Amino acid sequence: MTVRFEEQNWESANYEYVITRVRSRRAKLFDDDDYRKLVRMGPSEISRFMEETEYETEMNALGARYSGVDLVEYALNRNLAKHFDDLLRWSDGRLYDYVARYLRKFDVWNVKTIVRGLYSEADASEVEDDLIRAGELSEQLLDQLVAAGSIEEVVELLDGTIFGDDLAEAYQDYEDSGVLVPLENALDRAFYDVLLSGLPTQPEVDSPTGLYVSFLTAEIDFRNLRNALRLARSGAEIDPAEYHIEGGRLFDADEIGALATSTDQLVQRVRESTYGDDLDAALDTLEAADSLIEFEHALDAALLEYSDQLSNRYPLSVCPVLSYILAKEREVDNIRAIARGREAGLDSDEIEQELVIL
Repeated sequence: MTVRFEEQNWESANYEYVITRVRSRRAKLFDDDDYRKLVRMGPSEISRFMEETEYETEMNALGARYSGVDLVEYALNRNLAKHFDDLLRWSDGRLYDYVARYLRKFDVWNVKTIVRGLYSEADASEVEDDLIRAGELSEQLLDQLVAAGSIEEVVELLDGTIFGDDLAEAYQDYEDSGVLVPLENALDRAFYDVLLSGLPTQPEVDSPTGLYVSFLTAEIDFRNLRNALRLARSGAEIDPAEYHIEGGRLFDADEIGALATSTDQLVQRVRESTYGDDLDAALDTLEAADSLIEFEHALDAALLEYSDQLSNRYPLSVCPVLSYILAKEREVDNIRAIARGREAGLDSDEIEQELVIL
């Protein structure tokens, strides 16, 4: 599925109808008990379990062509695209615009997946399995990107898209440093620049646009946290301030550079911020994280928790829709991690470390 950006009546928005549908879908998402059951199953048991859930349609449709983890992977991605296609189909006016803008995040996911695959010399078929065709980039361009022989070719193919200029500028930094952070950050910056373009910088807090901006602002803050820590741990001589994404409210460029070397200081800064009261439990998890991957999972959980707080506070707004998108992503990522972990022979404890569980 590819997002089509259409002219809509900006003033109309059918929040009540869409949110009713979203609540029904959200109630069907896997819970933590489901994940704990799955981590104790073998690949064939996972497939059978999936056939008895809301993934039944995709599992049955793809079962003749795929099996095992491949079947689970393809079913997950097709189901995800279907659900987000439904969101666009249900939404009108302003709400459609908000959702369509946000779903461009899967273009970022797909390009990052392709670049990481080239960087690690992964097989093209493995990269293809990880793509989520729920953004704006065409099927043809995605196929060309998967078939690219180098990261430089990917950058060239994306010339003329919203990512083109930022990627071209970051490519030399990638060549000099040998790490992917400059390219991945360029994708994030381009995405958030477009996402926030045309929106007021200080809308009324409780207005539809104000709530949308609040959600995006939080996501940018957590993205800046993640990027700063990745840069600090990479060992590359890159100033985190140079990769600061504009639009957040928690850090300015100079501050994030100074805090990037201290996880404790970063967490304390979040505790003292506007997010502190809503994220007490999540911040405790952040402080207890022993590794970068644990910290990143804790960040994901914290953002999910914050999005749920906004949804509960403003039930007839865009917040429940965006929170559902994050929660659905989390479900797909968790199931994928379990299936791959089981295929790789990991034990239950090792797999659980790869999951984002609230």
